Parts: sequence; C-alpha cells; structure tokens
Amino acid sequence: MDMRKLVGRNFARLRQEKGLTQEDVEARSGFSQQYISGLERGRRNPTVITLYELAQALGVSHEELVRADGRD
Repeated sequence: MDMRKLVGRNFARLRQEKGLTQEDVEARSGFSQQYISGLERGRRNPTVITLYELAQALGVSHEELVRADGRD
C-alpha cells in the first residue's frame, strides 16, 4: 500500500465532502495550494504533525487521513 496515495485520496475525498476548495484549506491551514495539490496527487510525504494540522483544517480526525479505503 502506498501511504502517500492513500492519504492523498482520503484528503481529497474529505475536502470535497466538506465542500472546501484547495484554496479554502490553504487559508485554514497555512499550507500552500500547491502543497495541497501535491498531497492529493500522492506526491508529498507529510509528517505526522502536518497530517494533524491538515486534519484540523478539515475538521476531521487525523486518523481519517490514514484509514485504509480498500482500494489498495
């Protein structure tokens, strides 16, 4: 399982479920839209702290970002 892709898929899904754009998350988290885009495409390797901060910006648990989705 590629954790970068899993986190990216989960993050994109949760962001969309919340009705947020990448720019909205940028404003809430301080991470650039470019970083968020790379994360969603599975090209970033976020730290545990980054995952926690991004989860806070979405209003979800950090555990939701690493939960297996059955696609791998």
